[in-house]
Amino acid sequence: AVSFSYAYPGEFPTVCSVVKWPGQPEASGDSKIPTIIAYQGSEPKFFGAEAREYIDDEEYEIARWFKLHLHPMSMKSGHFSEGLEIPSLPSGVPLLKVYSDFMRYLYKSTRDFFISNTPNGQNIWSRLQDRMPLIFCTPNGWDMSEHSLLTEAAISAGIVPSSDSEERLWFVTEGEASVHYSLAHTKTAEWLKQDTLFAVTDAGGSTVDSTLYRCRSRTPLALEEVCASACVQAGGVFVDRAMQTILENKLKESSYGDSDMIAAMIRQFEQKTKRAFDGTQVSNTIQFGFPRDNDKSHGIIKGKLSLTSDEVGSAYTDVTSSIIDSCKELLGARLVQHLLLVGGFGESPYLKKQIRQAFEKQGTQVVTIDEPSKKAAADGAVIWYLAQLVEGRAARFTCGILGAVRYDNKRHKDHESKCFTNEAGEKRLEVFIVLIPKNTILTNDWRSSWSSQATYNSAPTASKLGKFKDELYTWQGDGPVPYVLNRKGKLPSGLIKSFRIEANLSSLCSSVKSDTSKVSGEPYWVVRYKIDVLFRSMKLMARLRWIENGVERTGPATIIPSVKL
Repeated sequence: AVSFSYAYPGEFPTVCSVVKWPGQPEASGDSKIPTIIAYQGSEPKFFGAEAREYIDDEEYEIARWFKLHLHPMSMKSGHFSEGLEIPSLPSGVPLLKVYSDFMRYLYKSTRDFFISNTPNGQNIWSRLQDRMPLIFCTPNGWDMSEHSLLTEAAISAGIVPSSDSEERLWFVTEGEASVHYSLAHTKTAEWLKQDTLFAVTDAGGSTVDSTLYRCRSRTPLALEEVCASACVQAGGVFVDRAMQTILENKLKESSYGDSDMIAAMIRQFEQKTKRAFDGTQVSNTIQFGFPRDNDKSHGIIKGKLSLTSDEVGSAYTDVTSSIIDSCKELLGARLVQHLLLVGGFGESPYLKKQIRQAFEKQGTQVVTIDEPSKKAAADGAVIWYLAQLVEGRAARFTCGILGAVRYDNKRHKDHESKCFTNEAGEKRLEVFIVLIPKNTILTNDWRSSWSSQATYNSAPTASKLGKFKDELYTWQGDGPVPYVLNRKGKLPSGLIKSFRIEANLSSLCSSVKSDTSKVSGEPYWVVRYKIDVLFRSMKLMARLRWIENGVERTGPATIIPSVKL
């Protein structure tokens, strides 16, 4: 889905959705399209609703569910990853190209819609297209590595030049976009007071994102995350997958049990049966064939397959359990007054019913909104950019660096065998230094720093000072965060190399000091500095800081993903 806002002086900004797409019936006016591309060789030929028509055509290869290819490992664990067969990408088409092709299609379709539906649209688009910000709404579980690939894809698609990408590309979580959408479409004055705790659950196609908020103030309205948000791989496509397994088992002795028939049934199930099912229907039908299609022993009469409520409900069981468990873990023992349920899958009558039964008995009212919430992420991302209601966000993982601390006989006695001696003759121990504890509330004035130094065997010139490089690690393992590390051994399982900070040290030439090694007696040169990690505009940023002739100086540093996707 794509939403946009054209803001101009004298008018309050409004959010519009693109509701006309190539291949979409004129009367449908649907803001969401299938995330599907039909390729011939490595060339994309059809997208969205048009591409769906070529799923069974042998001349085309289909890219779909490609969001699942980008999920980080932290989202690929759990019940739904076991045995999950993610459709492979078309031959010779890397994931970056798939995203780039789809972005180019979305951008062109949005441009065409804007020009056709806005007075003087052509001139307005031509005048502003090189300056407009672009906001990508991503799962709560995505981070800098996934954002980096999306940035590359946007540049490759010609949507934004590399020189402008840092300024014009923005990323917001689906959870944060959804809370902005929800608050814009609910009567907040009736329930949202200062210090109110409430949760937002965005149930989408492949992921369900949940975030817990506290209202910091009512006037002006300001929110703060209470703890790390949740993201589970348990969206609506997993109900479809479960139903496919049910149908394969039910029809394996029927002439209607081949893969093409099952695929046709699943398409009809997703488009009609699933959207109407609430668990109360005695019989549920999937209209897939013609009046001549009959197999009464397997429940097929005149092209319609009949299923009991228990059969359809069993396709939801694991998905709803996973969503409810995720929400319960997020809420914990806190007194949460409201849970706002949004998203395309959030409109499922059966899911609404199950979540209400799970939470309203413990005093949490489940709230849905009158507007179609399947566009909550796209509309919410634009509202987020305009309003910026959330002032504090909780860190999802503990983040830190590997560093050496001075050995303390009392504190480190059990780890003396892991010590080493540096050039200054100090006994040191390598440890994991925490910079951002999990659940730390990050605001725009947040900063964490650490000291570092570089040593040289001869007096370095500016060109020889070289680059500073250091890795940022996240603890994604079970149990407490490790402290003391084995300097020559492997890192503990769960300590993941996530980001790299780089900075050019050539500006520090006049700050170089000389000294004599306490170990070898030889001279050496050292430059000392600090690295600041800051949180600004939803992004982690870094800078270099040092003392030069008694005056503090600062310089640029860059944070990049350690793993290139």
